[in-house]
Amino acid sequence: MEDALAGRGCVWVFTDDALRIEPRESASKLLTELGERVVPYAAIADVSLAQGRRGSVVLRVVPRRGADPVISAAAGQLKETADPYRLVLPAGKETLADYYAEEVRSAITATEPVGRFMVAGPSVPRSFKAWDGAATFDGEVITFTWFWSGATSAKYASGDQRYSVDQLEGVEWHGAKGDNGCLRLKVRGRRMPLDPSKDPASVIFGWGHWGATHKSLPFAAAVLAAIPPAESPVARGAEVAELIAKLGALRDAGLLTEEEFQVKKAELLSRM
Repeated sequence: MEDALAGRGCVWVFTDDALRIEPRESASKLLTELGERVVPYAAIADVSLAQGRRGSVVLRVVPRRGADPVISAAAGQLKETADPYRLVLPAGKETLADYYAEEVRSAITATEPVGRFMVAGPSVPRSFKAWDGAATFDGEVITFTWFWSGATSAKYASGDQRYSVDQLEGVEWHGAKGDNGCLRLKVRGRRMPLDPSKDPASVIFGWGHWGATHKSLPFAAAVLAAIPPAESPVARGAEVAELIAKLGALRDAGLLTEEEFQVKKAELLSRM
């Protein structure tokens, strides 16, 4: 069974196990760019209902830290009015909104941070224009194509850049404020230069539409969601222990000598 609550620019649909956010024609540019999103109740940490401006009420949910790549990429930089988890309703719907707030609250099972995304990242392919280059992402590879009119000589001399998500450990997004702002790829095993204008793994935003939030933030979130999770030490240790146990079984079966077993065991332990 599904219940829907229509507000300013979007409709929230409450299903048995998730909240579905559906943008409408009057939605903000960011909501429109993000498209329909499904948020499991297990990914929600809190829900609130407050008085808004000009005879409105605001229903808002807060995802658990680490559950949504969009919120993770934004890192607290979004203005309140740009929050994709905010539904503005006429005051006449306050009683109905309060009912749904209680329903969501009763479905919350945990509030602590999570180590994996529980909400899907924005769809791909994605692209946007920054001040110094064009950024594209096909789901596996990010490409920066430099503009001779905006890129520094250091970037232009480095040539257009391509990075696989397997090379990355993270993404930094700094929203455009005046002529500031940038998107930076955190390349695994590489020290990030202090100046993003000279970093070939970064694009710079600027005045006007260059690196606009509704384009650059979903891009950053899509990349972040596509980066393979780093293997935890616990998981790696469990895998090594399992391999050593299999080697022990081969030794016990007479297929490996004790010396061969010890050599292989030492090799495995050195990988931890």
